[in-house]
Amino acid sequence: MTTDELTQLLTQQPIAVLHRLARGRVHRHFRAGKRRLIELLLQHSSQNLAGLESDLQALIGERQTRAQTAQAAPARPAAPRQPAQRQSAPPPGRRPHRPHEPESTEPAVSLAAWLEGLGVPTPQPFVPDPWQGEALAGLAETDVVVSVPTGSGKTYVAVEAARRAMEENRTVIYTSPLKALSNTKFTEFSKIFGSDRVGILTGDRQDNSQAPILIMTTEILRNLLYDAASGEIDVRLDTLGLVILDESQYLADPERGVVWEETIIFCPSQAKLLLLSASIGNPQDIADWLTSIRPSPCRLVRHSKRTVPLRAGYLHPDGKLTPLFRTAGIPYGHPGQLHPEAKRLFLQYEEETLPSGRSRR
Repeated sequence: MTTDELTQLLTQQPIAVLHRLARGRVHRHFRAGKRRLIELLLQHSSQNLAGLESDLQALIGERQTRAQTAQAAPARPAAPRQPAQRQSAPPPGRRPHRPHEPESTEPAVSLAAWLEGLGVPTPQPFVPDPWQGEALAGLAETDVVVSVPTGSGKTYVAVEAARRAMEENRTVIYTSPLKALSNTKFTEFSKIFGSDRVGILTGDRQDNSQAPILIMTTEILRNLLYDAASGEIDVRLDTLGLVILDESQYLADPERGVVWEETIIFCPSQAKLLLLSASIGNPQDIADWLTSIRPSPCRLVRHSKRTVPLRAGYLHPDGKLTPLFRTAGIPYGHPGQLHPEAKRLFLQYEEETLPSGRSRR
């Protein structure tokens, strides 16, 4: 069988058969749509198309056998109807079973209305939000904890704070919990400040370590502070003016949280601390703790309004896109608000992927 003939045969199969065929061949195959899944199957089996064809024919034969068996099986007699039993009252102190919340009768948002406004906005002069100005003003005097939603503009605060620190000939250290994120920030800051003014220190990479802005993982900074205590250090900390700890919610991590704690404790007193997070659960407690161990009271900057509203959608593996809820926004706490088209696609996907004979819950 040629590659084109095999591709045509794969296209004729339901997606459930393709997922079974992809087991052991394609990593995370359930995330791929039908067309992409066929491409991945052919790509990963390019050296053994005969084996792929053999397994496919076996699955087709198995599916046909099950269908024939189901048609030949005699119909089961209906079970005798049992008399209705009176439900007993729930024990004292236990809440009675709550029925499912009825679906909303409000008209569901259309796909066109849901997509309206998405895209690149019209360029406008940048005006900092009040909370951004508050954070920058606070850094001129003391440490600052910033707790704002994702997409609100934490990066602007970090960039502007770094710019002001460098204008005073102070060194800036920006930390992140992941090497990949550190590499991304290194590229981003290099474009903003120039590659000669930005360095990076990770477990895999060390470039321009004497630059005024250093990007690194939090573990690297903790180790540098350890080395500084013993006099063995390549990076001078006497000129350190600002330490930015991104993703500071890692303070609550049971395994890595101690790294953030030690970094804050051993950070030089002349350097200002800027903690950034979109998901920290107790920012006031963190600010109070910093106040208790640092030279000056820490300032907390909180902002709860999301600058860019979230819209939830569902993308079916076949490429069908639909709003996830009846409204354009996310109706928290209302399970009856699922979009009718999304529910239909959920059921369709279950029918295509669940093994034959297995009933849906």
